Amino acid sequence: MNWTRETTTRTLLIIFAFWLVTALVWPLTGAVVPWDSKNHFYPMLRYLGASLEAGEWPLWNPYHFSGYPSVADPQSLLFTPSMVLFGWLMPQASMQLFDIAVYAHFLPGALGIVGLFKRRGWHPAGAIVTVMIYILGGSASARLQHTGMIFSYGYFPLALFLLESSLGRRSYVRAVAFGVIASLMALGRDQVAYLFCLALIGSVVYQIATAQAPLAYLRSRVGLLAVMAATGGALLAVPALLTIQFLSDSNRPMIDFATAGMGSLPPQSLATAIFGNIFGSLNLTYDYWGPGPHTLPEGTWTDRAIDYLFIGTVPAMLILWHGIGGGRLLSREFRFFLYVGIGALIYALGYYTPVFELFYRYIPGVDLYRRPADATFMLNFAFAMAAGYLVHRYMAEGTPKRADIERSPASPLLVVLAVGLTAAAIINASRFAIAAGKLPEAMIQIGLGALIAFIAAAVIIAGRRPAVRLYACAVLIAITGGDLILRNAASALNAEPRERYAVFEQLPSDQLRGLQVLTRELAARHAEGARPRVEILGLQGAWQNASMVLGLEDTLGYNPLRIADYERAVGPGENAADASLRQFPITFRNYRSRLASLLGLEYIVLDRPVEKMPSQFPHLPQARLIYGAGTMWIYKMPPRTPRAYLATRLVPVESERVLKEQGLPDLEHSDEALIDVADVKDLNNRYGLGDIPEVQEPPSGKAIITRYRRNSVRIRVVTDKPAMLVLHDIYYPGWQVTVDGEEKPIRRANLLFRAVEVPAGRHMVEFRYEPLSLHNLATAAADLLDDKERAPR
Repeated sequence: MNWTRETTTRTLLIIFAFWLVTALVWPLTGAVVPWDSKNHFYPMLRYLGASLEAGEWPLWNPYHFSGYPSVADPQSLLFTPSMVLFGWLMPQASMQLFDIAVYAHFLPGALGIVGLFKRRGWHPAGAIVTVMIYILGGSASARLQHTGMIFSYGYFPLALFLLESSLGRRSYVRAVAFGVIASLMALGRDQVAYLFCLALIGSVVYQIATAQAPLAYLRSRVGLLAVMAATGGALLAVPALLTIQFLSDSNRPMIDFATAGMGSLPPQSLATAIFGNIFGSLNLTYDYWGPGPHTLPEGTWTDRAIDYLFIGTVPAMLILWHGIGGGRLLSREFRFFLYVGIGALIYALGYYTPVFELFYRYIPGVDLYRRPADATFMLNFAFAMAAGYLVHRYMAEGTPKRADIERSPASPLLVVLAVGLTAAAIINASRFAIAAGKLPEAMIQIGLGALIAFIAAAVIIAGRRPAVRLYACAVLIAITGGDLILRNAASALNAEPRERYAVFEQLPSDQLRGLQVLTRELAARHAEGARPRVEILGLQGAWQNASMVLGLEDTLGYNPLRIADYERAVGPGENAADASLRQFPITFRNYRSRLASLLGLEYIVLDRPVEKMPSQFPHLPQARLIYGAGTMWIYKMPPRTPRAYLATRLVPVESERVLKEQGLPDLEHSDEALIDVADVKDLNNRYGLGDIPEVQEPPSGKAIITRYRRNSVRIRVVTDKPAMLVLHDIYYPGWQVTVDGEEKPIRRANLLFRAVEVPAGRHMVEFRYEPLSLHNLATAAADLLDDKERAPR
């Protein structure tokens, strides 16, 4: 079909209207996108906005796990330009505005889909259906909470269009544009971005392989490919390097095969692609009876949102009837998308097929991710393209002709496959429903789907005549849009009342009073020159990362990536909402431990009295209850070790043995500090480390923090003898230190913290986090190369 400017404009307006209507469903119903969106990503945005408002880049986050390298975290939004701009313009954006800003990332993908259809001459009606599914189908709707993945997903169709058009037109301008858009997609550094990068590489290979003269085609486009690679490499090198540096020091340097396999998509979940609520996935009562950890003997880490694939009844029927039964999805012009869909399905099924183990062992990068089911984002894109292509074929040719079907020797098998897939979906769904006593509910969903399919089939058949086909197609589009909106927009899988995240807007009275008590206490301690930390444990939902918004130096948080040594030494656990996940390792057996004191942990905020905490939770005999009501109980521990102090006596320890078996030794004197044995040889002074112990007098002096910012700490030091200045902030690559403006080696002291040697006298010491420095980037690159050389071959 020939796309005119008027056709393109009309198509884009219809698509934007659909996007706008669906985007407004959440605010109009008083709902917000829940869970990770508000517990994790929204606090990240607020922290980003507050940092920019204060004139700082949020490279380091002191309010998260006692200190955290935000610049290296793929989920910090720092390398998402659209969110940086949003945070700068609206540093205190509401949750609803945040949701709309995230939802807007579907628009680049919608534009790319229009480009893909226009380039192929496929009918605009097909593009409209594809965009509807792309925005509200399957994982795009069910996993809207996974903000970073939505960003990656949102850029892929546009990147694919620019890639194809650049190679097709031999346009260097489009090659650069592709490099930029593909980089924006890949900056998410999540599994969705990774899989889409593989798909883009696959597109290049496919275009070369299907060219009339593959070698000549490749030679004529080497320059374009080089420009694409150079553009993408330049934009991705730094964030990718910082993330790899973090991964090597994190609690998840790689994921073993068994762990990754537990995130596989159960095959029975494919039934939801046809019958949306067949397992009760959309029930507001959370009455789910489909594949899950309680219904599968092999167990699974997926849930009802991850396993939800519904793309609309009409698109599902078209794929089964026209696409598989009619053989239209085997057409040469659709073959690349067919390969993408098959590859995504095999990958998503994970260890339910023997192929995933080959992916895991032989494709670099697969072992970094824990959930093969993330490939359902790519599967949803393939489903959307398939449905749109079949609408195009219907508009051009009507329903599949019997004569055309009979010409294909594979047609009987395809018909059997289409019928078999439908039957398998019904049988599997019935089996789960019978086991849960939910067969009537499941039959209602099957009947509803059959009714919609019957009506749609009647419309399709009525449109056999070209004169009425456009009207029939309009009815199909309306049914598809309504079906997706009613089921998937602001559903139980992607919406909760905004009141559940009240910590960001209006707290319940008991928590508001408790927060006021806590902030007054902290203000008083800050006025005394102290910087105590807080532990918030057991408070539900958004409290897990609310410290980023409230400005509380929290020892816990919610993030799948954590600094490995901190995780081992402190035991924060996967999240701070479930108190049973809080671990108490040998180095942090209770809140009276030496490490708790070094952290300066003075305030413990619980959701209940300490007497009602889980059995493994330690007692607080030294703590004083300063507030207790409802769901907030605040305990104050005695004053702890200062944030910064001077040590003239060092005690050598083997950090690995301390973490594994020994525990943190007690320090006998206030001027002592621990240092790793590997660092002793590089010290300028002995600090009592000689063969014959030296009698060391405590230094006469002081260390006063004069400025404490996100990425820097300034300390005024006065000492009558050489000393080690210890700052109880987390040690991490990228931190540098100067003494009177002269750069000095930064040391690691007291197992987790930063330190620097200072000579006698008066000095100004400044610790600065400079992860983008050439020194840190070169170190990270060298460490990466060393790791590759040491890796087993």
